Amino acid sequence: MNRKKIIIGLVVLGVLAISTWVSFGDRIMRVRVISSLFTGAEQSANFNRMHNMFPVKTMPAAQQPNPFPLGTAVALPENFSYLGETVATPEFLERTDTGAVLVVNDGKINVEQYWLSGGQNETWLSMSVAKSFISALIGIAVEQGHIRDINDPLTDYAPELAGSAYDNVPIKDVLQMSSGASWNEDYGDPESDISRFSRIFALGGSMNEFAATLQPEKPSGTYNRYNSTDTQVLGMILSNAVGRSITDYMTEMMWQPMGAENRAHWLVDSNDMEMAFAGLNATARDYAKLGEMYRLGGALNGRQIVPAAWVQSSITPDAPHLIPGDNPASDWPLGYGYQWWIPDGSVGEFMAIGVYNQFIYVAPESNTVIVKLSANSAYGTPEDENASSEFESIEFFRAIVSQQ
Repeated sequence: MNRKKIIIGLVVLGVLAISTWVSFGDRIMRVRVISSLFTGAEQSANFNRMHNMFPVKTMPAAQQPNPFPLGTAVALPENFSYLGETVATPEFLERTDTGAVLVVNDGKINVEQYWLSGGQNETWLSMSVAKSFISALIGIAVEQGHIRDINDPLTDYAPELAGSAYDNVPIKDVLQMSSGASWNEDYGDPESDISRFSRIFALGGSMNEFAATLQPEKPSGTYNRYNSTDTQVLGMILSNAVGRSITDYMTEMMWQPMGAENRAHWLVDSNDMEMAFAGLNATARDYAKLGEMYRLGGALNGRQIVPAAWVQSSITPDAPHLIPGDNPASDWPLGYGYQWWIPDGSVGEFMAIGVYNQFIYVAPESNTVIVKLSANSAYGTPEDENASSEFESIEFFRAIVSQQ
């Protein structure tokens, strides 16, 4: 009898274990992935399949895809210079766990290489490259009259943020990462704001409610502090203003007109709200379409998709705290526009940048767009402050441009 009870008990435990895994297996997997970020763990097996692990909304490929034509193939530079040292390109690409490098010159692909889990039809997590897409959508919404003026208080469009750091803050200040909200974007600190924000995706919760918890620290429009919640707030404004989800609006107003070759996915929270600040998953070719569209002043495929004036404003630092270089009113030496980065110099470059080394780099003077998708496992780890490789990557891009 005792043996029979033990067997029955083991069966019951097995059934409970299976039931628990069915109920919580996805959440356990998400916790495992999120908790591994910025620890040095390899991520190349994750970034191309986030849409299989997290809840998403999907944008289908364009009904009339418009692939870039192939130009004359060009080899990547064998090496490039960074901080007075010569860096071998193969070593750099391997060290930063590169999944894709795509170079479009004069509208034609002349470099397209994939490694690790990257591929022509593989989507890859955008990280903060998504921010530049959200900015473009805000520009379209302004032109269509859904948003009256970017100098309006953002709480006119997101009243649920009343009483928070964003209460009565102009939309433009948030576009320029100058909301004045208190924020800690230290990826290596598990108690930082960005780490707490990211855990929503592992454990569930509302990003909109999280945004309402932030408190003011500085007057808005005076200091450039990178804050991912600022972009999430832009997503709230956009969705409220157009009366549709970000996914639906982007599908109609950008993804289809751009001639996207592949479907793409937005990660969403427990309330079906898109992770506006980092959750886009798309292919290298389709990321390049945003860069090419901005290189051409917002037009692509013979159609003005983003207003030309918005594009120009987006890539123009227009206040002292946004100017690139050694700037005491900014927390990073790159300049800033409307969710686009502007390096110091006079050649007109601008970039969308995401952690782990995601880039859309645009060099208008050479008619070049470069996409680099990566899973740099050293990113955000405290051992080497240079391991993030952002500025090293810029020099790599400049070396590519110099041989176009």
